[in-house]
Amino acid sequence: MTASKQQEAEAEHDPQVVVTPGDASHSSRQDRGLWRDLTSYWILGLCNNYGYVVMLSAAHDIIKQFNPTDDSEESLSGRNCHLVSTGAILLADVLPSLFVKILMPFFPFWVNFRIALAVAFSAAGFLLVGFANAEWMALLGVIITSASSGIGETTFLAYSSRYNKNVISTWSSGTGGAGVIGSLSYASLRSLDFSPRDTMLIMLIFPAIEAFAFWLLLRRPQVDILPVTTVESTEVLISDEKPLVGFKEKLSYIKHLFKYMLPLCLVYFFEYFINQGLFELVYFEDIFLDKDSQYRWLNVDYQIGVFISRSSVNLFQLDKIWLMSIFQFVNVVYLEVIWWYTPSIWIVFAIVLWEGLLGGGAYVNTFYRMSKEISPERQQFAMAMVVQSDSYGIALAGFLAIPVHNAICGLPAAARSLVW
Repeated sequence: MTASKQQEAEAEHDPQVVVTPGDASHSSRQDRGLWRDLTSYWILGLCNNYGYVVMLSAAHDIIKQFNPTDDSEESLSGRNCHLVSTGAILLADVLPSLFVKILMPFFPFWVNFRIALAVAFSAAGFLLVGFANAEWMALLGVIITSASSGIGETTFLAYSSRYNKNVISTWSSGTGGAGVIGSLSYASLRSLDFSPRDTMLIMLIFPAIEAFAFWLLLRRPQVDILPVTTVESTEVLISDEKPLVGFKEKLSYIKHLFKYMLPLCLVYFFEYFINQGLFELVYFEDIFLDKDSQYRWLNVDYQIGVFISRSSVNLFQLDKIWLMSIFQFVNVVYLEVIWWYTPSIWIVFAIVLWEGLLGGGAYVNTFYRMSKEISPERQQFAMAMVVQSDSYGIALAGFLAIPVHNAICGLPAAARSLVW
């Protein structure tokens, strides 16, 4: 039995499986070079998110560089806070990306122009932050890096609809790898006494790698023949599967995507409220890490959790993303930053790792589920829309994190009564 006949037989036996237009022999021919697409998407996920992660990892240092701690202020509260929280860097790192993500689905899909813009913005962001001699210049670099990430993410995820669905898995793993490699490389280089400028200049290699992966390693898709795809949802059978045309039609389709968008938004809201509002306030005295190092290595720990979960979708899938939003809320309620009651920093490291596992799991399971449930004709627009939802949560977290951070900074420092 040929591959195409076998697929037709499977479709007849299982009414929930839809074989989209395409030749099965074409799919088998693609398999020989499939490694190029999967590898490319892993590298693209890594490079696209790398600058975003580095800017968040460097947030504490950027603020400290231009806002040195006032000793008299520190003695009043005892908390050793910066009144400008890392939430300000978070907003500069996410709002431009969110703005880009909102607009991109409605613009022509000029993929080469978009990626060239993303690569150029990424390099410019590293240069501006590295050579900044004023706070506005550093923030402008963060903003440009954010725009680069937003352009890349909407474009690459939308473009993935033209490839094997497993590129979603490798993309997600690559973005998780960006978290680990980005935060770890920044923390390591700073620990080795590299200056912020030298650190940013070293990182210019990543925009170059992104360009190589997209234009040289990734194969061009066959635009005339769609790859064979199975859609595992009865909803798709009922709905009209025509490609979405025009602004009005696309706008009316968004309501069907809320079931993906809302849980992902909540997970990221709780997650980044912790990371950018509360991380900086976690402090253990007289341990092997100073205050600045504790912030950096908590970020590394979080990103390890994200990487593990974003790389796990082929082993474990969870459709109920709303469960992860509940678990993430529980992490917010753990009020260590107010009362300092945790006896060991290793317990905090474990909680932060769990937080990263939830965030990464929500991301990869959302998009993997979409790749199975949404018809290929509509995936390009759907992916580009749903990818906005994490940015809505992150932006809201940034706005809320600033006043909450400053309110906690004004509280007297608690005494840690039990230390392991």
